[in-house]
Amino acid sequence: MEEYSRQNKKAWEYNTYEFWVTHSGTPQERAKKDLEDPVRMLRKYAAYFDTYQGIRVANICGSCGKKAVPLAILGADVTVFDISEQNRRYAMEVAEAAGIELTYVVGDVLDIDLEKYGNRFDVVFMEGGILSYFHDIDQFMRKMHSLLKPGGKMICSDFHPFIKIADVLNLELPTMSYFSTDVFEGEMAHARFFREEIRRQMPKCSYRKYTVSEIINGAIGSGFFLTRFDEHPAWENDRVPGEFTLIAEKRSEEEKQWRNIRSRRSVW
Repeated sequence: MEEYSRQNKKAWEYNTYEFWVTHSGTPQERAKKDLEDPVRMLRKYAAYFDTYQGIRVANICGSCGKKAVPLAILGADVTVFDISEQNRRYAMEVAEAAGIELTYVVGDVLDIDLEKYGNRFDVVFMEGGILSYFHDIDQFMRKMHSLLKPGGKMICSDFHPFIKIADVLNLELPTMSYFSTDVFEGEMAHARFFREEIRRQMPKCSYRKYTVSEIINGAIGSGFFLTRFDEHPAWENDRVPGEFTLIAEKRSEEEKQWRNIRSRRSVW
C-alpha cells in the first residue's frame, strides 16, 4: 500500500463511527430514513441511474453507505470499496437495520482484486470529493475502467476543481494555483465538525487536487467514452461551481471497431 494511502486510512479510522452516529443518527435511525424515501436519499445522483433493479454497482470510497444503502433498497446489488473499517461497521449496521444485503470490501481502492472484481459491474459510482485522495488520476481511472463490464457506465461526481482557488464549499482546505500539481497535507473532510481539542489531535490526509482537464483526460486516456459532464453550484453560493458529475461508458470491442470505421470514413 502506498504511504499516502496508509496516512489517509489512519485519518479515516479516527472516531469515524462515532461521527456518523452523531451526525447521521444511529444505524437504526439512518435505515428508517433510507427506507422512507431511498430516491430522495440519493439526491441529484438518482438522475444518472437508468435503472436500479438487478444492476451491479461498485460504490467507490462509499464511506458510511449513505448512497450504497438506498441503492440496495431500490434493488441494486451493491459492493462498497472503502479504506475505513469504521465506515464499514456503520454501513453494515445500517444495511442490517434496513433489511438489505450489502457487500463491503475494506482496503485501498487501487488494490482491488481484478481477478475477482474485474469486468464485473454495470455501474461504477463515486461522489463526495474522493478524487483528491488519489495522487495519480490516470492510474485511478484505469482501475475504474477495469471494474466495469463492456457497456458499463461510470458516474463520477466530485468537488469542482474551482475549489483549488477558492474555498467555496467551506471545507477549510488550503487554496492554491489552479494549475498546481502539489501534494499537500490537510484535515480529513469531517474534522471541522469536531471540538477544537479533538480536531488538533486528528491525523491529516494527503491530497492532490486536479484540474478539469486532468480529470477528463484521465478518463479518456483510460479508455472511457465520455457522454456527459455537468457542473453543479456550490452549496451556499449558486453563482460559482461547487461540484461536477462526469458520465462515461466502457465501450465493447464491437462498438470500438464500429466507431473506428465510422471515423475513418468521415476522413475519406
